[in-house]
Amino acid sequence: MTDIEIQDPENTLIMETTHGQVVIAMLPELAPNHVARIKELARAGFYDGLKFHRVIEGFMAQTGCPEGRGTGGSGQNLAAEFNDAPHVRGTVSMARAADPDSADSQFFICFDDARFLDRQYTVWGQVIAGMENVDKIKRGEPVADPDEIKSLRVAADVM
Repeated sequence: MTDIEIQDPENTLIMETTHGQVVIAMLPELAPNHVARIKELARAGFYDGLKFHRVIEGFMAQTGCPEGRGTGGSGQNLAAEFNDAPHVRGTVSMARAADPDSADSQFFICFDDARFLDRQYTVWGQVIAGMENVDKIKRGEPVADPDEIKSLRVAADVM
């Protein structure tokens, strides 16, 4: 499991990656529909085995595409829930196409400040442990031999 004390297991994700565990506190007060959908997909095992297909040094690591190319999703777009949470190191936010309401299953984790994304992408989580494992994810666009999410679980389901 994890060594950190989890305050809200129903709104915490435990992601096992190629490089180790990452714990994400979800923010339902900022993006309730995105958090609900991420939990639904995690509970269905949707993210298990998916690749980090787009990883840019100093910016972010993106995952959540079943095709591993950044072109796919779960088939259910979400209306934007833009909020005032900043895109800083460890922020977890939804990827999308040009349409603000095109987020689906893809998300990214910021390596560093990316404040130019603020209020244009839906922030729904924050890494609270294991950021050193995110830092180890192989870079590339696309990534050669990409790292993956081994499993993504809601903490309440595994505690």
